[in-house]
Amino acid sequence: MSLDIETIIDRRRLKRRLSLWRIAALVALGLAIIAFLPSSGLSPVGDHVARVTVSGIIVDDRAQQQLIREIGEDDSVKALMLYIDSPGGTTTGSEALFETVREVSETKPVVAVLGTVAASGGYIAALSADHIVSRGNTITGSIGVFFQLTQLTGLMETIGVDVDYVRSGDLKAQPNPYQDPPKEAIASTQAMVDASYDWFLDLVVDRRGLKEETARTLSDGRIYTGFQALENGLVDAIGGEEVARNWLFDEHEVEQELPTEEWAVYDETGFGLISSDATANFIVSVLSSVGEKTIAAKGLTLDGLVSVWQPDRR
Repeated sequence: MSLDIETIIDRRRLKRRLSLWRIAALVALGLAIIAFLPSSGLSPVGDHVARVTVSGIIVDDRAQQQLIREIGEDDSVKALMLYIDSPGGTTTGSEALFETVREVSETKPVVAVLGTVAASGGYIAALSADHIVSRGNTITGSIGVFFQLTQLTGLMETIGVDVDYVRSGDLKAQPNPYQDPPKEAIASTQAMVDASYDWFLDLVVDRRGLKEETARTLSDGRIYTGFQALENGLVDAIGGEEVARNWLFDEHEVEQELPTEEWAVYDETGFGLISSDATANFIVSVLSSVGEKTIAAKGLTLDGLVSVWQPDRR
């Protein structure tokens, strides 16, 4: 009986030792993972160039703006690279993004790299950079503002539906899709669009160093390839990230050996991760895609003045 008791005690001691070893192994594994993360890009440690991707429809994204401000305050970030692949979005959202990036430019060099499309509000984002690099066949330009109005009066007449209003003023709720807009409403809306267009035009003049007459000629809403944009002074160079890094080195002595780390906000699922590893990006993007608005869905929610390029579907 006593032997059985001693055996049980020994076994319990052995289990405790094994448990301690298991805990130690888990701690060691955790430390190894932490040590590995910088090389995989999940948590950048040390000096680096921060890359922020601006893609899809641009809206007033406070989480992204906060991320960019954090980049500006991080001493380990030696430069900011904007990778832009966007047809634009709301004029207000583009304005907010522009102003936020310009804040960062006060302490760090900023370079923009244009992807497939960087038009309208996407070009506003590019103007926030100190240097713009475009692919030769990037779609860019589309400098302008518009207010989109859907007219349903013909449909309503067909189905026999009418909408009436009690207004505080003749221009309240004008223009609207249920009535032919009066000339005064069109004139008022046109004045608003013109004011925003003048603001956009001033950005082009100021940021690209163009004469107003030249900028106005270029800013009639047309799109350009990257090659055409370079010829017209709307971008600075043709190429990709390598060309952008060369400029950062030549003009600001940002070492070529420094890694480029992706800074991104995955706020749809509560992830606030910084990621440059392709596998990690894929996993997090899949997780964050649950419930995420698609570009098309965001487009349906655009309201107010819009700076966005899209092919005419007529």
